[in-house]
Amino acid sequence: MKVGIIQQHNTADIADNRKRLIEKIKLLAHDGAELIVLQELHDSLYFCQVESVDNFDLAVGIPSEVTDTYACAAREAGVVLVTSLFERRAPGLYHNTAVVFDRDGSVAGKYRKMHIPDDPAYYEKFYFTPGDLGFEPVQTSLGRLGVLVCWDQWYPEAARLMAMRGAEMLIYPTAIGWESSDTDDEKMRQREAWMTVQRGHAVANGLPVITVNRVGHEADPSGVTGGIQFWGSSFVAGPQGEFIYRAPDDAEAVAIVDVDLHRSEQVRRWWPFLRDRRIDCFGGLTRRYIDD
Repeated sequence: MKVGIIQQHNTADIADNRKRLIEKIKLLAHDGAELIVLQELHDSLYFCQVESVDNFDLAVGIPSEVTDTYACAAREAGVVLVTSLFERRAPGLYHNTAVVFDRDGSVAGKYRKMHIPDDPAYYEKFYFTPGDLGFEPVQTSLGRLGVLVCWDQWYPEAARLMAMRGAEMLIYPTAIGWESSDTDDEKMRQREAWMTVQRGHAVANGLPVITVNRVGHEADPSGVTGGIQFWGSSFVAGPQGEFIYRAPDDAEAVAIVDVDLHRSEQVRRWWPFLRDRRIDCFGGLTRRYIDD
């Protein structure tokens, strides 16, 4: 499969952010992309640096004019498109939602982010209700896509459940970077850990991983911190965790990456981790912590 990646630096101009994305979608489709993945919350700045009720005005309905825009982009380009939207489900009820459009512009499915962080400069619990759709792959004309979102990428259980339900690849729209007070050594450790854990999901499940991150600096509207420097570094890893593609950490990137889905079958024959799982002994995973 030819996978298109768009790593973009966003501004406060939502219309321009969308316009640039649509142009890049058309470009990638012209060059042969079949699946295109966008970064997390790609229409706006990363508004979760502050807690403000006014930011709920950024949320959109599903369906809405915004989803119609991306449906049209997928249909005209003839691609499967993975988007990431701030969903207004009802007044006072919002989700961080990935919507997948098939090549005919129809909604193939959606995934609501299950793990919601609450860290300095990442105040997502203020905005997003945890997902209630489970870890269910999205069936598309290209195959079954295990779509997760950002903070989900730290949890092996999420990747495993997607694999157990027949996902053929794992996809993570992402918005992650450095807060200005971190030391250079700590910044490097964070980014390497982020890549390592996802490559581990690829290995443990014998599946390719596609991760698309934001890039560039976004100021903290409150002025409390120096803002976030999103570290880009979008990547594609194969089913043994090998890097197939790595984007720069300091610039936008548009790329098409060849992903061999048939190779997963062979890797799983060599390393039959699913066969050897001791499911009779895993009951403790349903507990928060085992104290005894």
